[in-house]
Amino acid sequence: MAGVSRLQYSTNMRLIRVMCSGRVDLEFILRAFLKGADGVFIGGCRLNECNYITHGNYGALSNVLMFKKIMEHIGLSPDRLRIEFMSSGDGLLLVDYTNTFIRQVQELGPIAKTEGIDPKILRFKLEAVSKLVPYIKLVEREKLRVPLQSEQAYYDFFASDRVNQLFKELIIDKLAVSQIMSLLQEKPLSTGEMSEKLGLSPSDISRHMNSSSRHGMVRYDTNQKRYALR
Repeated sequence: MAGVSRLQYSTNMRLIRVMCSGRVDLEFILRAFLKGADGVFIGGCRLNECNYITHGNYGALSNVLMFKKIMEHIGLSPDRLRIEFMSSGDGLLLVDYTNTFIRQVQELGPIAKTEGIDPKILRFKLEAVSKLVPYIKLVEREKLRVPLQSEQAYYDFFASDRVNQLFKELIIDKLAVSQIMSLLQEKPLSTGEMSEKLGLSPSDISRHMNSSSRHGMVRYDTNQKRYALR
């Protein structure tokens, strides 16, 4: 409708059409940020008005709420990701939502620079997340299914203490180990060096190292006083 009505929206946004917002995989969001996008906006059909009776827009909402948690963990502003729902006749809404989002992202500034993250470190962290996408999907399917289909139910579910604890245990800790293993592929490192590179506390690094050592993934080199892969 926006195009037919000749409504003007910012040219700073690149539009990518998909058949359903549920088709917007976590990998797509990751790829956009890996390629340097300062923000990602997802527009879907109104909730409970699915054209394909699959309610893929709820899946899109779930992906966004999960990825916002990951963004917060790796140091990216969750405001760089947004989802809105509208009908095909809501051209004015589309223009308003996208222009508002673009202004918001412009205020945030360039990705990584505003957050004070080295671009190489950000890429490293995003790539570590990318490696976990199949596992994250499994966790979402098995442990993070929202019992009710309503927008408020989804927001309440992902903001709950129970889900925050599950998210930390099942995804955040797994992500930390993934990042540590990637670092150790380059060279042996001490607890302090890993802590500085990843922004994790030395106690968290030690906890992950003890667990990884018990599983035979790493060893401690007493001469170098550094951990290395087995």
